[in-house]
Amino acid sequence: MTPLYKPYMPADLPEIDNILHSGALAYGRWGRLLEKSLKDFIGCEEDVLVVNSYTAALQVMLAAIGVEPGDEIIASPQCCLASTQPLATYGAKVIWADINPQRGTLDPDSVERKISSRTKLIFHNHHCSYPGFIDEINEIGHRHGIPVVDDCIEAFGAKYKGKLLGNLGTDVTTLSFQTVRLPNTIDGGAVIFKDKSFYQRAVRMRDLGVDRTTFRDNIGEINPYSDVPTMGYGVTMNEICSYVGYTQMLDIPDLLDRQRDNAKKWREELSEETGVCFLDTTDIEPAYWVFGLLVDDKLASIKKFREKGWHASGVHVPNTFYSRFGNQGEFPGVNEFYARFHAIPSGWWVDK
Repeated sequence: MTPLYKPYMPADLPEIDNILHSGALAYGRWGRLLEKSLKDFIGCEEDVLVVNSYTAALQVMLAAIGVEPGDEIIASPQCCLASTQPLATYGAKVIWADINPQRGTLDPDSVERKISSRTKLIFHNHHCSYPGFIDEINEIGHRHGIPVVDDCIEAFGAKYKGKLLGNLGTDVTTLSFQTVRLPNTIDGGAVIFKDKSFYQRAVRMRDLGVDRTTFRDNIGEINPYSDVPTMGYGVTMNEICSYVGYTQMLDIPDLLDRQRDNAKKWREELSEETGVCFLDTTDIEPAYWVFGLLVDDKLASIKKFREKGWHASGVHVPNTFYSRFGNQGEFPGVNEFYARFHAIPSGWWVDK
């Protein structure tokens, strides 16, 4: 059966052995090269900060922009638990907004209604690599003085109005390089801050709060005068993972082209299928991590695709199902989308 997800790995990684025996395994040359390659690919002016997991990316992001335990974060319940659990674990109160059932992403009107004096952040998930209503959500955040995060856990390489996510002027963009993402660093993540001061804080926070330019004195001893003024995490990305990610970046344009070509073929194949609709793609060009469908009979459709050798799946369960986040009422858009949505494989490995 053709899988819905599959980790990508280059056929040749010639520097692995050299790195393993170099004595330099912590964040260094390859980490900086990965950050530069990401910045160059996305085309953003801001620096990219890589860390060793997506959870770490969210922790560093929240700390850098000053989110405190008890602050409210508006988010979509129709997304990966890896996006929302870290917010709650950090101590924030996750407030669900409803979604647009034709896209699977935050409904701007619902976001507007959920804003309160306690709202610290709008966390805008781009479901299964289909970007949401970015201009509308960013305008709401700007008007209320609330930062917006583009949650690109599944959306690396996706475009909105012709520009790659991460290069749209959103306050913060978070990226995942977990095993089944493109690129993958075996595990990892990254953050892009529009505000340079947040980036500078985050650089220290990912490395225990220390300033590496002053941490050692002229004989290599820890400098007692180098202060640690902020909280910090030990979440720098190691050189093996950084090298794997950097090498994959060389292949990313071709891999994304393959996925978009597969999506085009699916559209042609299914355009006359009864009871099947495609997701709304107005103003967007998904990365087609998966190819999404809206169907009249979800279970029957999943079974039919699997019988034909395609591993169809609903991908995510609405996070409203989890008691972790408390009972926040009904969300009609979420209910409609979840009842109809499932995905089929369109990744770089699909060649049928």
